[in-house]
This record gives sequence, C-alpha cells and structure tokens, in this order.
Amino acid sequence: MLLAVGSELTTGETRDTNSGDLARSLSDAGVEVLWISALPDRLATVAAAIGEALAAADLVVTTGGLGPTPDDLTREAIAEVLEECPAVDPELAGWLRHLFERRRLPFAKTNLKQAWLIPSATAIPNERGTAPGWWVDRPDGRVVVALPGPPPEISPMWRDWVLPRLHERGLGQERITRTYRLAGIGESIVAARLGEGLLRAENPTVATYARADAVDVRISAVAQAGRGPAELVEEAEAAVLAAVGDHVWGRDDETWQAVLGRQFAERGWTAALVEVGTGGSTTRLLGEAAWLLSARTLAADDPTRPLPPLAERVREEAGASIGVAVRAVETGEDTRVDLAVVGPWGISEASQTAFLGGEEGRRRAALAAAALLHRLAKEH
Repeated sequence: MLLAVGSELTTGETRDTNSGDLARSLSDAGVEVLWISALPDRLATVAAAIGEALAAADLVVTTGGLGPTPDDLTREAIAEVLEECPAVDPELAGWLRHLFERRRLPFAKTNLKQAWLIPSATAIPNERGTAPGWWVDRPDGRVVVALPGPPPEISPMWRDWVLPRLHERGLGQERITRTYRLAGIGESIVAARLGEGLLRAENPTVATYARADAVDVRISAVAQAGRGPAELVEEAEAAVLAAVGDHVWGRDDETWQAVLGRQFAERGWTAALVEVGTGGSTTRLLGEAAWLLSARTLAADDPTRPLPPLAERVREEAGASIGVAVRAVETGEDTRVDLAVVGPWGISEASQTAFLGGEEGRRRAALAAAALLHRLAKEH
C-alpha cells in the first residue's frame, strides 16, 4: 500500500509523483501494489488509512507528513495505530542540531519532532533534508516505511537504504515485463483484438495504456506452477503480436526518435522535412535527430496543393535520401492530415483524419508522419 500524506495533494495544489515512482519500483521487483491513496493532514484520516493498509498488506509505505510543523502528522498516526509512544532520539537530535549549526541557523525546539522515534522504529537516514524516515518492524513480519515528501530526498533514501533491506527480507519475486508500442490504432480496438481472455488473465497480465505518443500493450509475469516468467511472457507475447503486431513500432520505453533513428541508420538514409499548418509538431516529435538534415515549418496554405513536389524540393535542397511533407488542416472538429514522402523507391502518399483539432490534431499529425516513415522503412 502506498499512502501519500499532505493536504496540498488532496486540494490539487501539488501533484503526487512519488507514489508512481515507488509503485513502478515495487512492480519491477514483483510486488503487487494493492492501492495508492492521497490523504489530507488529518490525524484521524491518516491513522485510519494506515490501520486499513496494515490489515491488508505486508508493506505499507507513506510519503510526506514528516516535517516539524503541527500539521505534519504521519509519525503521530503511525504511533497511534501501533499504540507506541514517540520520544526524542538523542542521536537524531544531535544530528539535527549539527545540521543547523553548519548552516548557521537558529535551532527551534519544534525541529526536535523530526528526531522522534517509537520503540519499533529505526531511523532512515536522509542526506538531503532534515526529516529522517522511519522503518517500522511489526511482530508478524509486516513493515511500515515512512518517507518525507520531497522527491529529491525520497529517491536516494528508497534506492540506497529501503530497497536493499526489503530485498534482504525476500521482497517480491522475479517479474519479467515487456511492452509493445502501437500506432495507427485506438486503445478500444486494441482491447477488442486482444480479447477479454487475454486481458483478464492474472498471470501473465496483459494491459493496454493510451499514451501521448502510442498505445502501449504491457505484458508482465511471475513464475507459476513450475513455469518461469520468461516462458509465460513469451506465450502471451505470441498472442499479442498475432492480434496487433501489424501496428507495433517500438518496445518498452523506445521513442519515435530512437526507433526511426535505428531504421534510418541501418539503411543509410537521411531526410528533409517540411510541415504545413502543424506548428512544427513533427519536428518537435523527432527532436534533434542526426538523420534529419533540415526541417522547416510553413503556415497553412491551399489545402488542395499537391505535397509530393514540396517533399521533392526540400529533399533536393538538403541533399537528403528522402523528402517528407506533412500538412494539417482543421476540418470542423477534427484535423485532416496529408502526407507525402519522396524516396529512392518513388512517391508515397497518405491521407487520414486525426481526432480533434487545434494542438491535439497537430500533435496527431506528427504521429501519423512518424508512423508512415516507420512503415516505409520496413518496406524498403
């Protein structure tokens, strides 16, 4: 269970990025995260959530609420649930005082709250802040980990101190995960092709995610009934590729820039790009690609103007292997995307409707261009 504490989270003033990072780390270690909650700075609410989490999970991780102010209540909540009394730890108090002395700052007595410990807690060192964490061992083997809120403090505490100790306790199990990145197909159609049998399986799990640059299909497995996770993933992978393999352009955390860069390098290709009415969305998507010799953006013009001559001209001017022309034209609520690529094989054209207009339509025009380049690279 992951509990993020802080009224700034429940009022929307701050986004909780810590829980996502911790959930990813735990999932990679083969741990199932049952739920993630954001809690206000209310003692009764935080204590109730910790009590419920301890009743349901082997590991409870809290973030936030470890500061010196009266509304930092995570320590009090843990102590209340475990029926233990917090007290100032002399070693932690000395460490805190030394921090303030080094900075030539006055040491207010309220800071001693950050030196509290309960009998079952061990302090987690915080080298980037003034709030040590808590590692709490329960008699039944369950563990409570309390971490501060700032991400720069959490990251090294989790990576260097907490995670190694969790592994010593036999944290999770080996998990293998594989992700396929798809283009030219919506998440609902992906789900329909995969089918409920595949998507509802518990091990391996197959899930779809709509991302800004792709629809991802994530396959994940742990060992089961004498079969290793790799075998289970490969079995599910075969089914996934049979259903949607024609739309796969990348794997795991690959980007369009990386995938197209690899394809172009294998073929010795370079490209020149011209965009019309896109606001430069394709150039932004591709980034500083070494194979992209030139890129220019033009304002919207005649939507019926043929694109191949434009693609050929930028190709010749840049001395590139291929020329690419992308045009986005808003048509009511959506965007028409016209594409032309001129290469050694001749001319390739495509036209499609991108869902929504404005910036979203222009962004989707860039994705359509990248998908066409990927397909052409595979074909030639």
